[in-house]
Amino acid sequence: MSHTTNGARAAAREPGAAQPLDATQQPDTTQQPDAAQETHAPQVTHTSQDTHAPQDTRAAQELLSRTALGVFRLNGQFLAVSEELARPAGLTAAWWQVLGAVLREPQPVAGVARAMGITRQSVQRVADLLVERGLAAYAPNPAHRRAKLLRPTEAGRAAVERIRPGHADLAVRLRDALGEEEFARTAQVLEDLSDALARLESAEP
Repeated sequence: MSHTTNGARAAAREPGAAQPLDATQQPDTTQQPDAAQETHAPQVTHTSQDTHAPQDTRAAQELLSRTALGVFRLNGQFLAVSEELARPAGLTAAWWQVLGAVLREPQPVAGVARAMGITRQSVQRVADLLVERGLAAYAPNPAHRRAKLLRPTEAGRAAVERIRPGHADLAVRLRDALGEEEFARTAQVLEDLSDALARLESAEP
């Protein structure tokens, strides 16, 4: 998982690929309750199927429901794991994600938001907190005077570095559980699904 600036696909490979949480959330050194693994994503259930639709359409609806529910559950699982990995480094999952997005090179807040598929306002809140805590800093942007670049400070880089052992351990355990080929195929399928949804959204009038 390594962050690049070339889009969400590359961002998902670096520590911090989970969707940002509330930017105001502080690192929690206490045991997280089971509810931390829940996600507030809207539910897509089988009741949305049209019983009068052709059989092939109903089959597609079933696949969509299964996929959406699986992704919602996976999102919650990744959020919980990311919080657990980030906490010993004094970070939250949201802080880790934004720091990870600018590790290789500074990025404007809007660029980070586009790569992650979230709102600019969400990233801005996290970025401001990171700057306030000395984990990141704003730098002039030669390409856009008003859109400053966000870059990690040495303290920010050190915090992310403290997460790497746990991240590496999880990566190896997932690879061993799935098998290397299946792990790679799973990542590719998720990337393809994201790309397909993006194409459908861009094609809408």
